[in-house]
Amino acid sequence: MKTDIQIAQEATMLPIGEVAKVSGIEGNDLEYYGKYKAKLSDDLWNKIKDKKDGKLVLVTAINPTPAGEGKTTTTVGLGEAMSKLGKNAIIALREPSLGPCFGIKGGAAGGGYAQVVPMEDLNLHFTGDFHAITSANNLLAALLDNHIQQGNALGIDPRQVVWKRCEDMNDRALRNIVVGLGSKGDGMVREDHFVITVASEIMAILCLAENITDLKERLGRIIVAYNFKGEPVTAKELNAVGSMAALLKDALKPNIIQTLENTPALVHGGPFANIAHGCNSVRATRTALKLADITITEAGFGADLGAEKFLDIKCRMAGLKPDAVVLVATVRALKYNGGVPKTELEKENLEALKAGIVNLEKHIENIQKYDVPVVVTLNSFTSDTEAEYKFVKDFVEAKGCEFALSEVWAKGGEGGIALANKVLDTLENKESHFHTLYPDSLSLKEKIETISKEIYGARGVVYEPSAEKQIKKLEELGFKDFPICMAKNQYSLSDDQKKLGRPTDFDIHIRDVYVSAGAGFVVALTGAIMTMPGLPKVPAANNIDVDENGTITGLF
Repeated sequence: MKTDIQIAQEATMLPIGEVAKVSGIEGNDLEYYGKYKAKLSDDLWNKIKDKKDGKLVLVTAINPTPAGEGKTTTTVGLGEAMSKLGKNAIIALREPSLGPCFGIKGGAAGGGYAQVVPMEDLNLHFTGDFHAITSANNLLAALLDNHIQQGNALGIDPRQVVWKRCEDMNDRALRNIVVGLGSKGDGMVREDHFVITVASEIMAILCLAENITDLKERLGRIIVAYNFKGEPVTAKELNAVGSMAALLKDALKPNIIQTLENTPALVHGGPFANIAHGCNSVRATRTALKLADITITEAGFGADLGAEKFLDIKCRMAGLKPDAVVLVATVRALKYNGGVPKTELEKENLEALKAGIVNLEKHIENIQKYDVPVVVTLNSFTSDTEAEYKFVKDFVEAKGCEFALSEVWAKGGEGGIALANKVLDTLENKESHFHTLYPDSLSLKEKIETISKEIYGARGVVYEPSAEKQIKKLEELGFKDFPICMAKNQYSLSDDQKKLGRPTDFDIHIRDVYVSAGAGFVVALTGAIMTMPGLPKVPAANNIDVDENGTITGLF
């Protein structure tokens, strides 16, 4: 089998203008970035905003494992299959971060014959959106430190600066730093921190903003520090909003590319789901809903993270209503959850499958709590057996869900026909009665405990004293009605990544809580989750290269 990048480089891409025409987008509504990628103009929305929305399908998955799940691959393949069936479909994805590309996870363009292209461009720089977000974030940090240096008229307490710098790379050495060293003119000496760009509040703001006006209002609400009286200081008070918005004006526009089979794909924004809200931009999703009869989008990592945040944060804020959810699993991943080591996953093992399928069971139950129809799909591997497929199919159907096998990795859209037909049948015959998990009126603690108990299956929640203090302060400042964005490891339903399957009798540990006032949610940090990842012992970067002809190798 060829590698993903080999398949992508051999693809026959259409000029992006031809791909856009399929969705009714004319050339004057495209801002071209070469032959095969473009941004959608601001004028396009005004032309389509009164159209009726199409159907919205969310693709999510069980907790990720080293065995692989293929959520983005399934999303892309499902879109290709819909096109093969003559349906007007658009895929709406997140942009990849450079951190995982050079780290351990790899890119985020799908895999096999279910990819979006140009794969190298998407995974490396793309249209510069992440660079713009990084620049806007660090401009705010520079203005903040400069304000303190130049007399500190706002009375900012350097010990209570909460705004962090960012970089779109896994760099553990920048997690905790000291700035201002040197002479008096080099600034106030204080502890500072970096987060990865996808964890920046500006990434969340860009993905949730409706337009440039909303973007500027949200940027202005960012809390950068507290003054000596304990009062919040905002980006608006630092006069930072205009210059930040100027850096972000093009990044705010959705990007359009294509799949290997030329199905349109809107790829825009990219917050991680383990440390941020894990969804592509509201603008891209809303645009896709107006342009297509069926929009297929995905949310990061497992359903306990990405799907929960899509449903409780993005849908709440944007007024979206998913019509169906596709839940992706693999036989290999389920056996891994059942205790089988990675080296033994190719052997049939129904007992391990029975032990590990409880992870899938919990995710099914969680989605059903939102009253949205669920279609479960198994991303197939050649080592899977018919007996294993039958076991999963029978289990899933007993839980009241539709089931389909997906072979999109090996066969592209043709391999997704069975799944596409199940999704179409669900959209036609099952009604979504979507609602959020909790109301705005609950206290912050009640929201944290609702997610922890209902979605993770926790026994209870344990708060660090500093987290307790911060929750009280945030409620006093008027942020009680905000939804919660839980920062938790992606590998387990618990906050301990070693607890696989469906753990019980565990507590969720909240070590810190802070507000992203511009994004409009409160973040709760659990366990040992890091907002700046590190590189593994052997980074993927070691195998990436470019030859004398400009051909990139080693990306996956």
